[in-house]
Amino acid sequence: MNTEIISFCNQKGGVGKTSTTALVAYNLSKMGYKTLVLDCDPQANMTSLMLKTKSQHSSDIEVINDTLMNAIKNDENLLNIVINISQNLYLIPNAVDFSLYGRYLENNFSSEKEKVSFLDKILKRDLVGHFDFIFIDVPPTLSLQNDTAYFACDDIVVVLQTQQHALDGAEDLIDYIQDTIIDDFGSNVVVIGVLPVLSKRGAAVDTAILNKAKQMWGDDVFKSHIKLMERVKRMDITGITDDPHDVWDQRTINKYKAVANELLQKVRIDK
Repeated sequence: MNTEIISFCNQKGGVGKTSTTALVAYNLSKMGYKTLVLDCDPQANMTSLMLKTKSQHSSDIEVINDTLMNAIKNDENLLNIVINISQNLYLIPNAVDFSLYGRYLENNFSSEKEKVSFLDKILKRDLVGHFDFIFIDVPPTLSLQNDTAYFACDDIVVVLQTQQHALDGAEDLIDYIQDTIIDDFGSNVVVIGVLPVLSKRGAAVDTAILNKAKQMWGDDVFKSHIKLMERVKRMDITGITDDPHDVWDQRTINKYKAVANELLQKVRIDK
């Protein structure tokens, strides 16, 4: 089985990056792709969202016996801590102890290349070949922690909120990935697209920034756009809901299904 490792990333919090990752992963799992979400954020918002989603599909109470950081410290195979969320959808959970990850890398490896390539090595050792997709959820920062995630990815999608400072930040992030992760450390990662997040459909500022993004990145800008949606905010509380009789659930799911389908075209994976 070929495995595609992807991260949706940005440098600004509060634009729905974690929700986007979760909902795209959920839609791919519904399409029949075996999909794993790897939570690499010590805030563990993805872990919380996924466990709440599991409760939508099962009455069993999930007890986390091991976290990503514990598995790393104990050199445990990451397959041992994978949690099944729903059909074809899986999670590697995280917790606040992942804030020690950067210190672990500093204490255990001498060269920068060893530190940055660490996650890539354990993903290839433990997880690659077991899933169609692995999504790495990272915090909106530039850090050694995130460098290891970017290095391990095959593809990166930059999530762009349609504001001027976010556009500048997206340009800086793409330059950083090219100059540091690719040129300095030799990663094979490719930035395959920019996914716009609209504050309000048809708003003048959103339209202006979207047009600037298209001028800068052309066809790399996703044709599918998402916007800040109340139903997505609710899912942070309830987990992903997919009631076929709920029009707002279905509008939300279908919006991210369109992103998932466009992602499939960009990475050229067929089922």
